Amino acid sequence: MPEAVSAVEMRGIVKRFPGVLANDRVDFDLRQGEIHALLGENGAGKSTLMNVLAGLYRPEDGAIWVHGAPVNFRSPRDAIVHGIGMVHQHFMLVPSLTVTENILLGLHEPRFLMQLPAYHKRIAALEERFGLGVAPEAKIWQLSVGEQQRVEVLKMLYRGAEVLVMDEPTAVLAPQEVDELFATLRSMTAEGKSIVLISHKLNEVMAISDRITVLRKGRTAGPPLDTGSTSREALAELMVGRKVLFEISKDIQAPGDLVMSIENVSAENDQGLPALGGVSLQIRSGEILGLAGVAGNGQSELAEVITGLRPCTAGQVTINGKQVSNLPARVAIDANVAHIPMDRTGVGSSPNLSITDNLIMKAYRQRPISKGWSIDGRFARRHATKLKDEYEIIAPSIDTQSRLLSGGNLQRVILAREMSGKPQAIVAVQPTRGLDVGAIEGVQRLLLEQRRAGAAVLLISEELEELLSLADRIAVIYEGEILGIVEDQDQEAVGLMMAGHREIPAKEGERKSG
Repeated sequence: MPEAVSAVEMRGIVKRFPGVLANDRVDFDLRQGEIHALLGENGAGKSTLMNVLAGLYRPEDGAIWVHGAPVNFRSPRDAIVHGIGMVHQHFMLVPSLTVTENILLGLHEPRFLMQLPAYHKRIAALEERFGLGVAPEAKIWQLSVGEQQRVEVLKMLYRGAEVLVMDEPTAVLAPQEVDELFATLRSMTAEGKSIVLISHKLNEVMAISDRITVLRKGRTAGPPLDTGSTSREALAELMVGRKVLFEISKDIQAPGDLVMSIENVSAENDQGLPALGGVSLQIRSGEILGLAGVAGNGQSELAEVITGLRPCTAGQVTINGKQVSNLPARVAIDANVAHIPMDRTGVGSSPNLSITDNLIMKAYRQRPISKGWSIDGRFARRHATKLKDEYEIIAPSIDTQSRLLSGGNLQRVILAREMSGKPQAIVAVQPTRGLDVGAIEGVQRLLLEQRRAGAAVLLISEELEELLSLADRIAVIYEGEILGIVEDQDQEAVGLMMAGHREIPAKEGERKSG
């Protein structure tokens, strides 16, 4: 069998940030024509290592070879000259420009006259070659998230990338878009290109990768593994250093009094179009009600109506009999409603404030943190230190700005703030999205603890397995309406309603008994 050709070798890479050793003598090698998954917990150093390879960071120590030749990248431009491009988790596109204009942006050519029709043809040919399915003339704002990601891939291919690094590429994609992305990656490796896939989603890594390198706390957890010779369970243990439970069992308990009542609620989306049409739900103490649905069917609008972030055009929401809808968000906060939003940076936190400030954001008016018109700084810091330890927030200090945290640690800050107040009602929107397997287990356990403590939980998730595991009942929302509520964990019934079917066929036993 011929020896595998190495596309990239990284040896002894060291990268430090203030108070953090992000990469500690890391080795990594990428073969030509392979998809190599870089796996690890949030904050394990995956993105940092690849940012070094892409020229965004300069390492304190270590060496890099590309196709056997030593390189020293001072910028991403240096990296792309050597055929290395990176598609980041947060896209770098200009919404008002077309696909072609975004791809040409920053290049030396064209310099004076931009003959767009000619460049449209070139990009269309490249798009067709790899099956990327994006119209060159379309404006970026007109494209879906999946299509915007394809534009980023086209940018790198147009610049001649032979090695493509993809940072958490499936975090914002629907399942169908994930399948399309994987088909594209396979078409690229078929032409000899090499892919690094940064991820923490074990199922996807097992489905698409050829080899896997696991990072844990800034170091490699062992030599690269052939995907076909390992398992999801073994990878999870390498990632977190302990066995991980993929299915969490919950205690059977009878729900208590009615806590959250949503009565005939209608609301509009940001474009002024109907998003909710007469939604009614009731959630009792000690109960998790799951809300299932394909993204964009009114889930986020419902969460915002409950928490006071969006007005409703009809109906009302009450918490323990007190109306909170169409009132300031502070009313819901005072009613002891916890909110875990999907947008952690834009809604769930203030990125430029410290961990301490983010942790006291809902309690700064209350004693003992409040001292009349001022804040007791010493108590606030003690409170923040306690929560940092209790929720295992990994950061240099409680003074670290939240924008410097990994996604998993930022989610821990939000959970610590929301759950430490012992809420009576919880609205959790995609609470495990983008988290690694160990962090997912921790969030799920926390929600079940709140259920045992008597909280009424509305769990909004696109992960059907998660809803089936945690929820006592599952309501299905479709085009802003509740199509039904399933109480017997019937996955087929939930799936059919998510696709818009109102009438669910009876099971075989039920048909016979009828």
